[in-house]
Amino acid sequence: MPDMTADSSASMADPTPAVRKRPKRGERREQILQTLASMLEQPGAERVTTAGLAARLEVSEAALYRHFASKAQMFEGLIDFIESAAFSLVRQISETAQEADNEPAAASRKAARIVAMLLQFAEKNPGMARVMVGDALVFENERLHQRMSLFFDKIESELRQTLRLASAHNGSAAPTADANLTASLLTAFLVGRMQRFTRSGFKKLPTEQLDGCLQRLL
Repeated sequence: MPDMTADSSASMADPTPAVRKRPKRGERREQILQTLASMLEQPGAERVTTAGLAARLEVSEAALYRHFASKAQMFEGLIDFIESAAFSLVRQISETAQEADNEPAAASRKAARIVAMLLQFAEKNPGMARVMVGDALVFENERLHQRMSLFFDKIESELRQTLRLASAHNGSAAPTADANLTASLLTAFLVGRMQRFTRSGFKKLPTEQLDGCLQRLL
C-alpha cells in the first residue's frame, strides 16, 4: 500500500521518480498469506485462485511461485499459523490452570477455556475459520484436509486428558470413558459452531450464548 504520509517538503517539481521499496523475502511471504486470509474473509467467496491472489497483490503469478511452490503450500502456511497460535494459547491456559489443579472444578474450567479460546480465535479470524472447517479447502490437496483433521484430533486429545482429571475429582466410576465422551461432544460442538459461522456468511457468531452451552456440556 503506498505511503500517503510522504514528506510534504519535497518539491512537486522534483523530477526524481519515486522508488518502490521491494519487500524482503519473509515480508513478501507474510503479505501473500495475509492477503489470502483476507480474501477468504469475504462472505460467499468463491474458490481463491492464484490469478485472483496475484491480481489483489498487483504482482504476477510467477512472483507468487518465487515464494511458494504451490497454492497448497500457501494454505499450509495458514495452517502453520493456526496451529502455532492455537497450541501456544492452549499452553498458556494449561500453565495458568496448574495453580488450581487441586480444585475439583479446575479441570472443567480449563476445558471450557480451551473451547472458548478456539471459538474466539475463529470469530476474530473468519478467513482462518474457513480453513479450519475445510470450507476453504474444497478441491485443494487432500493433505490439507488431513492436517486440519489432525489439528482437531490433537485438541480432542488435550480435552480428553484434562477432563479425565475432572471425572476422577467427581468420583466417576469410569473416568476415562466419561472423559472420552465429553471430549468428543466438546469437539463436535466446537467444529459445529465454526461451520455454522462460516456457512452463515459470518453472521451467526460462534461465541453466541457460549457460557450457557458450555455449562450444559460440562
